[in-house]
Amino acid sequence: MKHPREVLLGAQAQAGFLPVCDHYSGVEARMRKSLQLQAEMTEEFGACVFDVTLDCEDGAPVGGEAEHAALVVALALLAGEKARVAVRVHPVDHPAFEQDIAIVAGKAGKKLCHIMVPKVESVQDVERACQALDAAGAGRLPVHVLIESPAAVHRAFDIAAHSRVQSLSFGLMDFVSAHGGAIPSEGMGIEGQFTHPLVVRAKLEIASACHAQGKVPSHGVVTEFKDTKALARAAGRAARELGYTRMWSIHPDQIRPILEAFAPSAQETDTACKIITAAARADWAPISFQGKLEDRASYRYYWQVLEKAHRTGRQLPEEVLGWF
Repeated sequence: MKHPREVLLGAQAQAGFLPVCDHYSGVEARMRKSLQLQAEMTEEFGACVFDVTLDCEDGAPVGGEAEHAALVVALALLAGEKARVAVRVHPVDHPAFEQDIAIVAGKAGKKLCHIMVPKVESVQDVERACQALDAAGAGRLPVHVLIESPAAVHRAFDIAAHSRVQSLSFGLMDFVSAHGGAIPSEGMGIEGQFTHPLVVRAKLEIASACHAQGKVPSHGVVTEFKDTKALARAAGRAARELGYTRMWSIHPDQIRPILEAFAPSAQETDTACKIITAAARADWAPISFQGKLEDRASYRYYWQVLEKAHRTGRQLPEEVLGWF
């Protein structure tokens, strides 16, 4: 029997099925704790439910970029077999960019799941990053990009179309500050970023570009990290209203609320299990389920529900677990 992903998704398959949470840390103690927490939650859920991205851009002290990159390599190489570890390097126009790639990708490329490139403005920036990765012997590494300016938002569809790009993230604070005061500071807050028209438009452009190209849209940070209830509301809005399938975390307390917000409900997961198993028995021909016609269009949706349930550590029955 063919795998549902092969039957249902085809050209619409995303460029990799990524965990719904991407956790960032750049200070040594926090990077070590993040990797330990990832290992503990992988054991708890039976799957790696969030990525850990070790941060060179904001984590490295000025003048100490090479030493910080070497530290990141050492930590990545210590991570367990099931770990998903990425690295955010400096922007392509930063003096430390080539050095970051040479050290990080050159020495730990086989251990990493992707490289995050910040402040990408164009396809040419993506090409430069890919050339650096190729030169470091890490041509297999997917590239994630951070969109942080109005011009980059304008080019989001072209950037998402690049074959090496796996995911686009939205850099809220840089985007707001790039408007020279035209967007008030509230636009960076937990409420304003979901109401200011220019910010919402940018988020929708990025999500739409990703879905058009089969890539993963990743929602940016919520800086009010102590308010987990507000974080949960924001994550829910990003997932339900704006079409994001992944979100950044900058504090360990944000990880579980993000997982919960992006997970399908128990009822939806149960319905998806029943429909997909019935469809598989029917060799993916149309079926009647509770008096309603279901066919490959709806099968595709319900299979994606199961994919999301698995990526968020939800319990799945034995009859579907074999597909994972």
